[in-house]
Amino acid sequence: MAGVQLQRETFSCSICLDPLKDPGTLTCGHSFCMNCIKNHWDTEEEKRIYSCPQCRKIFMPRPELVKNVMLADLVEELKKTGLHTAPADHCYAGAEDVACEVCTGRKLKALKSCLVCLASYCEEHLQPHHQSPPLKKHKLAEPSKNLQENICPSHDKMMDMFCRTDQQCICYLCSVYEHKDHDTVSAVAERTQKQRELVLSVEEVQQRLQDRDKDMKVLQQEVEALTLSADKAVEDTDKIFTEMMHLLQRRSPDVKQQIRYKQETEVSRVRGVQKKLQQEIAALRKREAELKQLSLTHDHTQFLLNYRSLSALSPSTHSSTINVRPLRHFEDMTAAVVRGQLRDVLTQMWTNISLAVTEVDVSLTEPEPKTEFFRYSQEITLDPNTVNKWMLLSEGNRKVTVTYEDQSYSHHTDRFTVCQVMSQESLTGRCYWEVEWTGREVYVAVTYKDISRSGSVLGFNERGFGHNDKSWALVCDQNCCMFVHNSIQTNVSDGSSSRVGVYLDHRAGLLSFYRVSDTMTLLHRVQTTFTQPVYAGVSFYYSSPGDTAEFCKLE
Repeated sequence: MAGVQLQRETFSCSICLDPLKDPGTLTCGHSFCMNCIKNHWDTEEEKRIYSCPQCRKIFMPRPELVKNVMLADLVEELKKTGLHTAPADHCYAGAEDVACEVCTGRKLKALKSCLVCLASYCEEHLQPHHQSPPLKKHKLAEPSKNLQENICPSHDKMMDMFCRTDQQCICYLCSVYEHKDHDTVSAVAERTQKQRELVLSVEEVQQRLQDRDKDMKVLQQEVEALTLSADKAVEDTDKIFTEMMHLLQRRSPDVKQQIRYKQETEVSRVRGVQKKLQQEIAALRKREAELKQLSLTHDHTQFLLNYRSLSALSPSTHSSTINVRPLRHFEDMTAAVVRGQLRDVLTQMWTNISLAVTEVDVSLTEPEPKTEFFRYSQEITLDPNTVNKWMLLSEGNRKVTVTYEDQSYSHHTDRFTVCQVMSQESLTGRCYWEVEWTGREVYVAVTYKDISRSGSVLGFNERGFGHNDKSWALVCDQNCCMFVHNSIQTNVSDGSSSRVGVYLDHRAGLLSFYRVSDTMTLLHRVQTTFTQPVYAGVSFYYSSPGDTAEFCKLE
């Protein structure tokens, strides 16, 4: 019996509550009688939004229905087994279920709730709402325990209206009294509008989900690439160090052989010197004996005759002493060459390897935002030590005005001699700011801090923003905009822009300028490589007293 009851629930249309007739199945998986779902969607034709009556999934455009042949055959088989069977245990309402409010004794689960009667009914007690013409006009919904929340607590009436002024549901008496003169519409009309907004929100969420899924796949690929690269580097490093150890081991016998050869050469040279010294010592000892013998001669004549016959002492081939360095010949070589130089080479090599490893960087650059620029808003204040003497700061150093009157600023090495100023804040990461200007012309720029400060007051030359390789500027006048970098000009727009938005992604080397009005219009985008932090700046070339530029507060 339980199996039959389960089949009955499964193969019943949730709109008419009868067994399915010519069943059609939606892509969400729910099935309805072909005529029931068509009639339901006909009531939604004006809204151009079609939903599943059971799960509320939105379909745009209206789906083309096809008969589910297999399900139709199953329904026919079910009819042969008999549809009027006793309720199974699982058809009775439990603690978490919505119970039929008409059943006596053990209550069945409610199949629908009536938003007019404010009551919930099982299949049997719901039949009058399908048969009685007055009751057919009632609005049926999925079973709910919170039907009383649809009743106005003040007037005990159905809250079938919505006050847009106070953003709350009301009854028609509320619209006459408490909400008189408010912007009120029917709950159906408000639901229709909110449903459209909901559809757009769902589409936005789905699009962002797709984008995030793509990002996750990219990051996963990056993780896999990093892992493979690291594994390969470890493997290659192991091979390299093994080869180095083998090379050192192979070179060790060569060094030993060279040391021994040098030893033999030097010892042979020392032996030769020793032999010559020995010969000289023998000759000297012989001469010493002769001289001693002569000194013992008592006959003066014989002494003189023998003394005259003595040959002159030949000069020595060596100095009186031989100086020998401390006995650390090869020890010094080992310390200086093997330990010293080899250690230095290996230390430098290790330093280079460590630097190469630390410089491994995964550039996780995010795409440029399309709408959420304020998320990266950066408050900009201008540096009083850089402002030109013909310009006046105000509004908490956010605004600069051209005066062409000497402001008597104190001397500072950072002060520009041309008519420009830069920010106090250094900018890295992702930043966004806006500049509003008045006058003849303005340069909206980013610049490195070490840009030249000195130069002609009237001529920008290489000191002006955009006229060197250290700054990038969007030039706006009353007729057009152009981009300048390193004195190379690029026309970007025939129209002017009194408010300029600047988006910077320092790490990605991305710089974008936008015309800001009711919408954001891209004027120019730069792809480069920033080698140091940048600073925001403005400058005036062709200007008149009273020209201004203000870094806006973004809230």
